[in-house]
Amino acid sequence: MSLHTQYLESFLRSQFYMLRMDGPLPLPDRHYIAIMKLVKTGENNWSLPELVHAVVLLAHYHALASFVFGSGINPEREPGISNGFRLISVNSFCVCDLANDNNIDNASLAGNNFGIVESLGELEALMERMKRLQEDREDGETTCEEMTTRFEQEKKESLFVVPGETFHSFPHSDFEDDMILTADVSRYIEDPGFGYEDFARRGEEHLPTFRAQDYTWENHGFSLVNRLYSDIGHLLDEKFRMVYNLTYNTMATHEDVDTTTLRRALFNYVHCMFGIRYDDYDYGEVNQLLERSLKVYIKTVTCYPERTTKRMYDSYWRQFTHSEKVHVNLLLMEARMQAELLYALRAITRHLT
Repeated sequence: MSLHTQYLESFLRSQFYMLRMDGPLPLPDRHYIAIMKLVKTGENNWSLPELVHAVVLLAHYHALASFVFGSGINPEREPGISNGFRLISVNSFCVCDLANDNNIDNASLAGNNFGIVESLGELEALMERMKRLQEDREDGETTCEEMTTRFEQEKKESLFVVPGETFHSFPHSDFEDDMILTADVSRYIEDPGFGYEDFARRGEEHLPTFRAQDYTWENHGFSLVNRLYSDIGHLLDEKFRMVYNLTYNTMATHEDVDTTTLRRALFNYVHCMFGIRYDDYDYGEVNQLLERSLKVYIKTVTCYPERTTKRMYDSYWRQFTHSEKVHVNLLLMEARMQAELLYALRAITRHLT
């Protein structure tokens, strides 16, 4: 995160406030919830402020897991090593290089397994699609019916995006052979099988939709969370706005690039996977800007972070720098946190009314 200092300051402020400053929950309870973030149920006699505090902590650490694993730090099992594990490396660069941004972007391009010409072509094609979308938006508006149809199509398709261990989409590699080490925490939880489930089953005729206009963070979630857990709403709102608007106007070696369209597509696709729709957004842009391999990476990082490997991280947008990919993961993290908060806070609002 230190590659993006403005965001890091905002992130640290909000995390410190959740864990250390005055709030409804006692300090030990906050840390317990943070550690056991997969907890399924809490105490039955929690007050509403305590419940909101717990919900914010859960959403924060669920999303943080996506960022941590999304950066490719997960150790992978190596049959040829005596202890069974190895540090993940790319062409002689160790995972430790990721923390220092030691030319990992150049290293990932240097090996024989990655086609430099091909990746350059991918970048140019992506920028051309971004330019064309901007021109189309200026020329005319898409009808409401078309935007609804495109959202429903994208939402249904997201249910068929296969995450993690069955990673057949990426070129130049066979991710299905990766063996991923995950910690056994079953002794600490009542339901070891509890985890992420798609918001709808595959093949369902009518998939549920959370219309963002009916319950937005800006107009509903922010005021509720701020009322029941003083000031945290301002800190979260600052963090959401910071990551959404963060840009250096660059893409790989190109400068003076307006990346708004791409950032919006990444953020809205995460919400789309959770069934959240923005009526004023054309989801056709998602399909044009995010290739299927990237969608698989996004779903893995967002929904099954423990399945993410370093090779997955390296294999999308190979011309982008490490700091740009970290930026992508920050967007995914905050979009995932906001999606969880929207569902939880809407449920609390309904309970109050």
